[in-house]
Amino acid sequence: MLKKTGPQSTKAILALARHSLERHHLPRIELCLGKLEEKDIWWRPHSSCNSIGNLVLHLNGNVRQWIVSGLGGQSFRRERDKEFSERRPLPRRQLTAKLKATVRAACRLIRKLRPGDLERQYTIQGLRVSGLQALLHVTEHFAFHAGQIIYITKLRLREDLAFTRLPGERQRRRRARLPVL
Repeated sequence: MLKKTGPQSTKAILALARHSLERHHLPRIELCLGKLEEKDIWWRPHSSCNSIGNLVLHLNGNVRQWIVSGLGGQSFRRERDKEFSERRPLPRRQLTAKLKATVRAACRLIRKLRPGDLERQYTIQGLRVSGLQALLHVTEHFAFHAGQIIYITKLRLREDLAFTRLPGERQRRRRARLPVL
């Protein structure tokens, strides 16, 4: 599939994946974590919902398992159920540092990938996937949960975070200088 599109397309895909993880979604998650009280990071409306803290632990586990370990071959033993069952409030600093380190490790690895790595088959989380499928899974998954984190943050703060402009609104200055896709 990628051989037909050439090395420039591969480079563009890899650059977009890195940008999506490290420059687009991670800064928004960090901003959300920084705005919330510690108790709000672990708030959940009822037991079947995830807290922001659980979502951050889950993103960390997913990126480590699929990219750092799955594509990169580094040893990692994931405890996926614990990502969702954790109830003791881990400090914001610890959550942020852990996710940041994982995303940076993944982006360093993504930077080194070649077309052959994206075409190669891997077994990750019991699934047989190509490197490209793994990369697309992680970026889509990260974006999905980043959106949940942003939404929960808006609910808890009862304010707009100015990440986007709603239809019909006049252009306004962004509060945070965040890269767009």
